[in-house]
Amino acid sequence: MEFDPLEFLETAVETPSHETVEPMRALLCDHLAAHGVEPTVHDGGSVLASKGNSSGPHIVLNTHLDTVAPHVPAEREGDVLHGRGSCDAKGPLAAMLAAFLDCKPGRGRLTLAVTPDEELRSHGAAALVPTLDLDGERGDAVIVGEPTGLDVCTAGKGRFEGTVRVEGESAHAAEPHTGTNAITGAAAAIEAIDEFGERSDALSVHPDLGAPTLTPTIVEGGAATNQVPAGCEIVVDRRSVPPETATGFERDLDDYLHERLGSTMSFALTERETPFLEAFEMPADSRVVDAFRETGCDARPFTAATEASYFAREAPTVVFGPGDLADGDGPVAHAEREYVRLPEVERAAALLGQVLISLFRKTHT
Repeated sequence: MEFDPLEFLETAVETPSHETVEPMRALLCDHLAAHGVEPTVHDGGSVLASKGNSSGPHIVLNTHLDTVAPHVPAEREGDVLHGRGSCDAKGPLAAMLAAFLDCKPGRGRLTLAVTPDEELRSHGAAALVPTLDLDGERGDAVIVGEPTGLDVCTAGKGRFEGTVRVEGESAHAAEPHTGTNAITGAAAAIEAIDEFGERSDALSVHPDLGAPTLTPTIVEGGAATNQVPAGCEIVVDRRSVPPETATGFERDLDDYLHERLGSTMSFALTERETPFLEAFEMPADSRVVDAFRETGCDARPFTAATEASYFAREAPTVVFGPGDLADGDGPVAHAEREYVRLPEVERAAALLGQVLISLFRKTHT
């Protein structure tokens, strides 16, 4: 039975996966089994399927099962498929599944690894990556499926999140001078956050990814309308560039706020069970990058944070897939108008097939 990536994609987009990935995981496992490949479900919830042997490089095709809310039903208009996940990342999944089923590694091993929870905390990838037996010295490589417009992305920003806490002292709003207004202090903190961002941007411009960004996204404070607030919190979003790490950013921003505004200000990263997605970059001469360039793909950085961050610690990793994060009319991925062009999905599958042939054919030197 021949696999039809477009038929699979339309069914996948029609399958909600924003609250639970169970139906989507079952759909993927059923299609693998129907084409003679017995999948397994990893302890972290990832779907794994492999073919080939251990006599050569290990190539991993990775993307994710989950989508953001809300679900947007599939709707096809000619060669365009609209709906949640059409480009992020069920379009890349359809292309990868087609390439995986068609590939005959010969020497080496090919693994399809599809994770849950990429849009939230990456529990699946965090549990999976240490078990994958990846070794960059052996010629192993990872291709992460995301909407890149069929470009191969060799670097990507990281994403950190944390909270600036402003301490004040409560008082009756009729006598505000007897207390310390934390919301007023938050205004000064936001100004300091902006100054830190401008300072770090000037120090940390990356040749491909540009400058990091630091953006206040949520402000919460106050308990009653007639009371001077004793506390206020500002959540910030950091998009990092190499070589900044999550712990380094936390230390630097906390120190800056203390120096600038005193001990009433502090910053800490959000507590989470999995590592933050840190920025990554691949050497331009990596074999996997060369394999994509041989097919005519352009190389560029990726503007969003992805689970490529985890894989890149173990082996050369790139990001590739059909669809776009945004177009000339605005956002696409995560938006109500999310879509993918179906010929691009087919083209992605064909390009992946060529890349896999190249990677398995070449001898590691």
